[in-house]
Amino acid sequence: MLIWHVSCIKRTETQKDHQTVSVIMRSMGAIDYPVRRPPLRGNVNLFEQILLAVLAGFFIFGLTLAGAFLATRLWYAGRVLPGVSIAGVDVGGLSPHAAAARLVERIDYPHSGKIILRDGERVWVATPGELGLSLDPDASAQAAFRVGRSGPLPGRIKAQVEAMTSGIQLPPVLVLDQRVAYRFLSNIAREIDKPAIDATLSLNGTQVVVTPGQTGRSLDISASLVLITLQLQSLRDGILDLYIHEAAPVILDASAEADLARRILSEPLVLSLPGAEANSAGPWTIQPEQLAQMLTVQRVDTPQGPSYQVGLRQDLMIAYLADLAPKLQRYPQNARFIFNDDTHQLEVIQPSITGRQLDVEKSLRLIQEKIRQGEHAIPLEVMYTDPPVTDKMTGEQLGITELVQATTTYFRGSSSERKQNIRAAAARFHGLLVAPGETFSMAQALGDITLDNGFAEALIIIGGQTIKGVGGGVCQVSTTLFRNVFFAGFPVVERYAHAYRVGYYEQTANGHSDRLAGLDATVFVPLVDFKFTNDTPYWLLMETYVSDTSITWKFYSTKDGRTVEWNTTGPVNRVPPPEPVYRENPDLAKGEIRQVDWAAEGADVTVERTVYKNGAVYFKDTFFTHYEAWANVYEYGPGTELPPPDERR
Repeated sequence: MLIWHVSCIKRTETQKDHQTVSVIMRSMGAIDYPVRRPPLRGNVNLFEQILLAVLAGFFIFGLTLAGAFLATRLWYAGRVLPGVSIAGVDVGGLSPHAAAARLVERIDYPHSGKIILRDGERVWVATPGELGLSLDPDASAQAAFRVGRSGPLPGRIKAQVEAMTSGIQLPPVLVLDQRVAYRFLSNIAREIDKPAIDATLSLNGTQVVVTPGQTGRSLDISASLVLITLQLQSLRDGILDLYIHEAAPVILDASAEADLARRILSEPLVLSLPGAEANSAGPWTIQPEQLAQMLTVQRVDTPQGPSYQVGLRQDLMIAYLADLAPKLQRYPQNARFIFNDDTHQLEVIQPSITGRQLDVEKSLRLIQEKIRQGEHAIPLEVMYTDPPVTDKMTGEQLGITELVQATTTYFRGSSSERKQNIRAAAARFHGLLVAPGETFSMAQALGDITLDNGFAEALIIIGGQTIKGVGGGVCQVSTTLFRNVFFAGFPVVERYAHAYRVGYYEQTANGHSDRLAGLDATVFVPLVDFKFTNDTPYWLLMETYVSDTSITWKFYSTKDGRTVEWNTTGPVNRVPPPEPVYRENPDLAKGEIRQVDWAAEGADVTVERTVYKNGAVYFKDTFFTHYEAWANVYEYGPGTELPPPDERR
């Protein structure tokens, strides 16, 4: 609780001292008196008379003042001296009780005054009393009563004289209960105070929802209380602007990013291949509904401070692009050639293909960048890889200058389906190149053997039996490649023989030869492969040519002086075919018998090869083959009568 009690009693100048008398006394002390001075006797008496008169005057004046002071004290005993006022209210001649009553009656500022507190256009009006201000009439009356009655005597006399001559104005004694003002300001604070709230940005389906930020405001009660106190001390009405602290939110406005989000969702996002390839695949369209699920709002730090940033979710876009990547994957492929035996030049039969791969990371960055620029048609970032051999390369550059080996195998008696498969498989290798030092995989170059890839159903050997399956006859092609590699002197890395001897692989141009037994190779993609290595410093060109009864495989490169010698044991350890096998086939009619497998003699064959280079042994290898004895297999319809055992062959 504050109590103001400001004394405003005026003080007059002190009475003049007795300088003149002192001067006179000093002057008298400076006179020389001669030994004989009888004539001056009269002057001395005169001075003494004057001095006595002055002293008597002062004495009389003092008695008069004392009398007047005592008379005033006696006359106004128990009452305020005349001429004393409090805040313009004359209380002279009144007892303290009466003076207090008059002050209560006349001073009504605490109840009638107006203090207007303002915050912008909002105002709150309060009386001083509502802000905790009250008059202390008793203390004010006592202050007036003490005028001329307290302090040293000269001061009391002076105050009495001043009160009776010019009057004395005293301020009232006021009491300010700051707790009341604090409560009043606290109520105002409930209306003013609000927290700083960041703007928000979110999505509801394809709808963009944005709320603006709110600036925080809080009333500074302590500073405003000081302001009110100073105003109340003036005992005047006033308009006071309250002290308000404002706190800006971290993000005040998200409208720009909200507009961007609306533009992003305004139409589909279309991704395409760049440039001339735009029509080779795609485009790929992401509709606004799907785009909204990918859209994200992130809080980011920028040089201007935190803000929202609209973009596409990285994880979802990466997943989308990763799913798209295999569809755009294109491996680089060398050009395919044939060797012109007349000009000794290469002729392009299939142009090279530039490899293509989707750059997911760069595409993601580009999409994020372009979509923030309001674009909806965005080309993907693609990496291109040239193949080792392009269309422009020549035989001299590749080291393909001559025929180094050609081998022909025969397949007289093959079905049309088997011939179709031989042609389809051989075409995969026509014009194909093998790089220097490369280990060539036939299965990889052959690819999937399916009806869609031009293959037909024919007899194949699988699971210890001959059955009908897609690709029957492909082993005629693998056998031809094996023999060409064998006779050209290249190292064989992987080779598998057939389970039993197949007559096709022992045919010659004019008949049949047991010396070709053990020189077959089977391929069953992707489990069984044939591989060899081009161990020369030159590229190797393969050409395949298929007639109605034969297939020829050619190697073109540059001869390095190698030659081949070989020998074979021929079929040894021969085992006769087992008894014929008959099994029922519900798809056959009664009485119908059909042979589905043919007997073959079991045997072992060992083939040895020596490869020379410029007359010196380069390497040796051995190929051992074990053939199972194979029975004739027949299928018959239900209810069919089988021939007697002794007639079965």
